[in-house]
Amino acid sequence: MRKIGLIGGLSWTSTARYYQIINEMVARAKGGLHSAPILIESLDFADVARCTSADDWDCASGHLIGAAKRLQQAGAEALLICANSMHKVFEAVESSVDVPIIHIAEVVGDKMQADGIKSAALVGTRNVMTEKFYRQRLVSRGVSLLPPDMGLADRIDRIVYEELVLGKATRESERFMKSELTDIAKEQVQAVVLACTELEMIVDVKANVLPIYDCTTIHAKAGAAFILAE
Repeated sequence: MRKIGLIGGLSWTSTARYYQIINEMVARAKGGLHSAPILIESLDFADVARCTSADDWDCASGHLIGAAKRLQQAGAEALLICANSMHKVFEAVESSVDVPIIHIAEVVGDKMQADGIKSAALVGTRNVMTEKFYRQRLVSRGVSLLPPDMGLADRIDRIVYEELVLGKATRESERFMKSELTDIAKEQVQAVVLACTELEMIVDVKANVLPIYDCTTIHAKAGAAFILAE
């Protein structure tokens, strides 16, 4: 099996989920006592969040570049950035190492394209919902996206940064997301892209009217597929 590196801590709650999904997939594929060869560089999210809060993305990319280089030096043959929002600095991180980095929006877009999805709602934190770095990769695969709902983006930001990254999943936030997804299902879209790695903590991705493309699971499975590839 090939070894993969995770740039994690963005937050620790979603990084733990990546580790679980990858190992579950490898165990099913290999059987017995097999588990996945994984390196994890778990950053201190407080340091990265200070950069992004100040809109200093060069500062943020510096943290990720350092992590990427350390993972490559330790033997990682490919990398995952375990956060949707931090793919804003994907190109800077990618250019700093010689191993491939699997882009979360690209693997999600590939799956949607394969499934014949032509229209969707993108749900995540503010920068993911509003900025081109993420949306364009889905649009390039033939997926038309609803305009961003700024009220929803602001509420998700509060839920993510005040609750989910701390490991808290409240009933109030679960009810809010269920209501929002029910409203989105009334729009002329075929699916919802759950583009925040923590949101699956409060969204039952299998119990909605519309198909939910859970980016955490899709990205982690792409990492497992890399590990298992001959």
